[in-house]
Amino acid sequence: MRTFFITLLLVIPSFLPVMPQPKYEIRATWLTTLGGMDWPRNKAVNASGIRRQQKELCEILDRLKAARFNTVLLQTRLRGDLIYPSAIETFAESLTGSTGRNPGYDPLAFAIEECHKRGMELHAWIVTIPAGNTRQVQLLGRNSVVRKNRKICKLYKGNWYLDPGNPETREYLSRIVKEITSRYDIDGIHFDYIRYPEQADRFPDKDTYRKYGKGKELKQWRRDNITEIVRRLYTDIKALKPWVKVSSSPVGKYRDTSRYPSRGWNAYHAVYQDAQKWLKEGIHDALFPMMYFQGNNFYPFALDWKENCGNRWIVPGLGIYFLSPHEQNWPLDEIVRQLHFTRQIRLDGQAYFRNRFLLDNTKGLLDELQENFYTTPALVPPMTWMDSIAPSAPSAPSLQLLPDGKMRMSWQASTDNSGSPVTYHLYASDTCPVDITQAGNLLETRLTHTAYEYLPSAPWRQKRYFAVTAADRFGNESTPLELNTASELDMPLLNEGNMLLLPEMKDAETIRILTATGEEASCMKYARPLSIASLPSGFYTVQKVDRTGVRSFVGIILK
Repeated sequence: MRTFFITLLLVIPSFLPVMPQPKYEIRATWLTTLGGMDWPRNKAVNASGIRRQQKELCEILDRLKAARFNTVLLQTRLRGDLIYPSAIETFAESLTGSTGRNPGYDPLAFAIEECHKRGMELHAWIVTIPAGNTRQVQLLGRNSVVRKNRKICKLYKGNWYLDPGNPETREYLSRIVKEITSRYDIDGIHFDYIRYPEQADRFPDKDTYRKYGKGKELKQWRRDNITEIVRRLYTDIKALKPWVKVSSSPVGKYRDTSRYPSRGWNAYHAVYQDAQKWLKEGIHDALFPMMYFQGNNFYPFALDWKENCGNRWIVPGLGIYFLSPHEQNWPLDEIVRQLHFTRQIRLDGQAYFRNRFLLDNTKGLLDELQENFYTTPALVPPMTWMDSIAPSAPSAPSLQLLPDGKMRMSWQASTDNSGSPVTYHLYASDTCPVDITQAGNLLETRLTHTAYEYLPSAPWRQKRYFAVTAADRFGNESTPLELNTASELDMPLLNEGNMLLLPEMKDAETIRILTATGEEASCMKYARPLSIASLPSGFYTVQKVDRTGVRSFVGIILK
């Protein structure tokens, strides 16, 4: 039975038709700042360097938005250093090329603002237990936690680590997460390496165990140490901002399953991560397990996470760096099968390690996502275990067609029971009322203002009816407000096939037909009706020109 089950999973063909696009799906990427591996390549050593560094990040975020990603896991704590000005640790070397040098701006604040402008969440990715190798600690000098608080640090195989068994480690990490959560408008905090190091059975913590072990078996004591850290940090974050999502990236295999063994490398036994316990206890909102495996080492363990999710989110981390010919040269089909499977068993999304391999379109992965898997936007699911009350619906709808062909939509603000600001999701459809359950009707997400202008330019945006909802920080969504209805005449469609059916306009001299970009496609003497057979298919606006040369908007054509 086991052999049949695994074989069935492995033969998922890459040519399967793509499933219907989900409205809710976490689409995340790990954006590494260590060594500037993903960002930044440009160093902020002067004003022009700052601009180049910021421009580089904006270009990355633009491409992620175009690919319909909604979550950025930005490496905020690297190896005992940070990408924001802190009272606890110093600036990372990758920002300026020099450890501890101020880059002249706040990269974390900048990244949050730019992500939010694009409707994306930013989660501060914290490398939790490592404190740096000997070189990194030497560069940090007196700013290193090893120098500042030596008693909570352990040297193991040339690398320094915080000692999970020392209660002061919890206090130290608590200061960091409270600093970030209180100062920044983050959407989540994501813990990486919240575990003991590889081959941890020889970790030099005998003194700590003697002092704090309290008669527990060593391995269980270590698991409990990590769980205590997780519990403390979760509680600290939620006390400040309950909407901030708390997640981590455990080893991709929790432990042996009834379907398949983990072959010695797993979270529970090898590095003392009891990650499924965190889910069931409710001290995590999501897991991004590092499932950088193929075949039997992926599918049964993905299913195991699903079956033991504790009604929290599971977002498998996909090892797309293995697609590179410089790594393991996986075929693209391997990742495609994993994508199919994660949707088939209804996991909560996908995450990609790392961002450069994603945006470099390694083996055509980015094309595959945009053309087949992420063809519509998606929302991050609501965090209903923290709050399930939706905000009030927006009110006072307004939709105007401007002379330049843009559509201006506005509404009055919504309010939420939490008192926090809301954002807005905009929907568009060819049918009325707009069906907000369909991902294909999502036009824009997480708008922060109560007005929006856009110029329809792509076929999927050429819609006739519009609606808006309000969403709170937990992701709960209000009922929709229809911005226009089928009975209204403020957005007339003027053509039937190849004929332009104009209303009677006594002062009209000529009729101008403009493309979506405002270029003149045709200019004809006013008549009723007019032939538009020569126009290519597309979206057009129609203007009348009176005898004095005054132009005014008449309507639109969808041909």
